[in-house]
Amino acid sequence: MLKSVRLAALSLLVLGAAFTSPPARADKAQTMTLLAKAPALPDMALGKDHAPITIIEYSSLTCPHCAAFEENVFPMLRSKYIDTGKVRFISREFPLELKAVAASMLARCIAANDAPRYFDAITMLFKQQDAVIEHTVETLKDVGAHFGMSEQDVDTCEKNQEQLDKIAADQKFAFDQLKVDATPTFFINGEISKGSMSFEELDKRLTRLLKR
Repeated sequence: MLKSVRLAALSLLVLGAAFTSPPARADKAQTMTLLAKAPALPDMALGKDHAPITIIEYSSLTCPHCAAFEENVFPMLRSKYIDTGKVRFISREFPLELKAVAASMLARCIAANDAPRYFDAITMLFKQQDAVIEHTVETLKDVGAHFGMSEQDVDTCEKNQEQLDKIAADQKFAFDQLKVDATPTFFINGEISKGSMSFEELDKRLTRLLKR
């Protein structure tokens, strides 16, 4: 299965090699405009459309810091801010290696454009991150089966060139235009923040924004 995406994923991997020279950062107004531009793949979002705060996360499913955010921060963020209508949270793919590409493609196939289902899929993939890295093919088939996909469904998903091209296009746009060159990277109402953060740190930032 991984061989089916290996050649097509070269554009992502070559892009990764270019991360040593990121472009100049746009100002906040430009960044907000760029973030609002529709990506090649539809956004996967939770929360009210017109929440006062929008958080966009660029993550890689084999990134341990992303997994830590998913496990330790996101549940509290969802309970206190997303489910209460204060935050709209958008997850965007930024896979840093071939195994992350394969996992992202599976999550998209599982979701079929259904955002809650997508978040359920990436939650499971993050929880099984070590297995995704060490036993990629078997783990992706197991995760797919949990969501009702046959082994053939998973294999077909991983051969979807159009989907792969869109992931690559969105990653390239994020790197070229938004200066995303590491995961996780967050945009909180257009302000960029790189690296993991505790819920306490995030909570303070969101509280300040809601008071404005």
